[in-house]
Amino acid sequence: MSGALDGELCRLAGLYGVATSYSPSPDRTVEASAAAVTAALAALDVDASGPEAVRAALADRERHLAERLLPPTLVHWSGSGDPALDLPAGTRLEVRTEDGSTRDDVTGLPTGVHRLTAVAPDGRSAHAHLIVAPDRLPAPAGRSHGLLVQLYSLLSHRSWGMGDLGDLAALADWAGRTAGAGFVQVNPLHAAVPGPPTDPSPYRPSSRRFPDPVHLRPESVPEYVPDPAHTERAARLRAAVLAQGAHIDRDAVWELKRQALQAPAAAPLSAARQAAYDAFRADQGQALEDHATWYALAERHGPDWHRWPEPLRDPRSEETARARAELSDRVAFHTRLAWLTDTQLTAAQRTAREAGMPVGIVHDLAVGVHPAGADAWAQRAFFAAGMSVGAPPDAFNARGQDWGLPPWRPDRLAESGHAPYRQLLRALFRYAGALRIDHVMGLFRLWWVPEGRPPTEGTYVRYDAEAMLALLALEATRAGALVIGEDLGTVEPGVREALQRRGVLGTSVLWFERDWDGDGRPLPPESWRADCLATATTHDLPPTAARLTGEHVELRDRLGLLTRPVAEERAEAAADTAEWLAVLTRLGLLAARDAGDEEAEIRAVHRFLLRTPARMVGVWLPDTVGDRRPQNLPGTWDQYPNWRLPIADATGRPVTLEELTAAPRVRELLAVLRPDGPPDEEEDGRPVSVPSPSGA
Repeated sequence: MSGALDGELCRLAGLYGVATSYSPSPDRTVEASAAAVTAALAALDVDASGPEAVRAALADRERHLAERLLPPTLVHWSGSGDPALDLPAGTRLEVRTEDGSTRDDVTGLPTGVHRLTAVAPDGRSAHAHLIVAPDRLPAPAGRSHGLLVQLYSLLSHRSWGMGDLGDLAALADWAGRTAGAGFVQVNPLHAAVPGPPTDPSPYRPSSRRFPDPVHLRPESVPEYVPDPAHTERAARLRAAVLAQGAHIDRDAVWELKRQALQAPAAAPLSAARQAAYDAFRADQGQALEDHATWYALAERHGPDWHRWPEPLRDPRSEETARARAELSDRVAFHTRLAWLTDTQLTAAQRTAREAGMPVGIVHDLAVGVHPAGADAWAQRAFFAAGMSVGAPPDAFNARGQDWGLPPWRPDRLAESGHAPYRQLLRALFRYAGALRIDHVMGLFRLWWVPEGRPPTEGTYVRYDAEAMLALLALEATRAGALVIGEDLGTVEPGVREALQRRGVLGTSVLWFERDWDGDGRPLPPESWRADCLATATTHDLPPTAARLTGEHVELRDRLGLLTRPVAEERAEAAADTAEWLAVLTRLGLLAARDAGDEEAEIRAVHRFLLRTPARMVGVWLPDTVGDRRPQNLPGTWDQYPNWRLPIADATGRPVTLEELTAAPRVRELLAVLRPDGPPDEEEDGRPVSVPSPSGA
């Protein structure tokens, strides 16, 4: 179908959660094309290819909804009494709780995911997944500050060419004990699609369920026996980045670690470690077997399962079972690596907590997975074929965005009680003190782009946000972990309120916090929301030093990314920076004598963040040494070394973890964030105290 939407197609789309319009701004509504709506419905196995097909599908859906006793998934928040079910009088109920017990009513149910069966007097019966969740997620115990870092970029003198989990543990130990930090937030550490070349973006992983063994520190594996050849090659990889200015070469690092880990991954384990390994395999079950099988098959047939022999594209086929048996040694290798990585992640979190951090490691959940990777293969029934996740055109990108990630099907999720999502959360919370959810708005809706079409020709498809939030609250509470939602950019009305109501912290970035509904001026610190992680920048934005000096404009100009004359961009950036610096000076956070002093201005920016009521305040680690380069420059691919840069100083010289922790500039900035740190500054040098946030 093409052209304008008609009434019946709109009704059909609405019954399946497919949007027929969207609002890029409060005063503007854009209608989706009939082609986009039809394609989205087709991905949900709904034929809307013509008027007759639409009428038939509409009648079938309306009949199904009228006749069903229960939806596939129900949500109940434990603080709101007992579940109220809209069922015919005399309907018999049976609840099989998560622990296996059975009861004949829904009163006093414990939290968990239960199986509800209803049998109506007329003989109709239905089953539903009943999620009983805590009303709110865990809240921060108090105010804390911490560091934000892309782990691969943090090299020490022990790294094998990129930052690893040993470096993460060392950073957390130093930050907690010396800098009084409460957390360290890292990029997604999900397993990547293998190369070469490997996609360096941590936001297009092969699997979100399992971590990538490239982050392992081999020397920390008890079964590893040091090899001079490995040590020498690791030193060359490290020196290439730190001394010779090379970009981080993930493929070279992985090839060396893969070789070094062959023997320890096959070595006998002590009794205690064997028991721990067996428990891990039992806990992860089929998902782990599928994950390891995909990597073994990828070694033989390549990393895109769509190009494998047809029978192997089905994880449950007899041919796949035979291939798994034939490749049992490689399956065992990847299974062991998944466990070893899990153990080092767990150790890093334990180190953080022992260093006094109330939160510890904040892990990052990417919004989706690579279409050719392990999750898309193992869970293929849950993904919408022929669709990709992206974003519609907006004020920042008139062409829209296509992220190349297949979306989950909301109908299949609901039928399973959102099992893949719940298992994903449970796996990540094993070693996370908190979880950052990238594009948290995706729990509510995602922009689906039909394959082969530009992102302008997509439409939104809605998810069961209530169920997604309920499972998030359930798993986070069981883990005692916080959740931070990345809610930057265009957010539909009601989403931030729903997240706040359930205890999901938001993300607030200094340069974006303006009174957009009023005069557009910088938002006063007391007007910021409390339930958020407040930062000066992120991995997708210029470091603070680059913004203060205007170097971010020069970088985009060199790469041909500007859409306006460079003089206009420079003037706008300079005016924006000057306005913020004036605010910092007026508040006594920056002394007039320090105008133009980059380090003093960066410290003043973070003093401002402390003036807000934000529960968590984050420092972008490259900001502590004056790094000018963003880790990722949206809109570029091979024009810029995205996700491959080590942390560097203002001159571009890479800075090791050892140098960073000893640098006076770093200590002076982090001292600002300590409760007993240096006071604010006024023009005459007299101290001005930073008030505690209300309720902290």
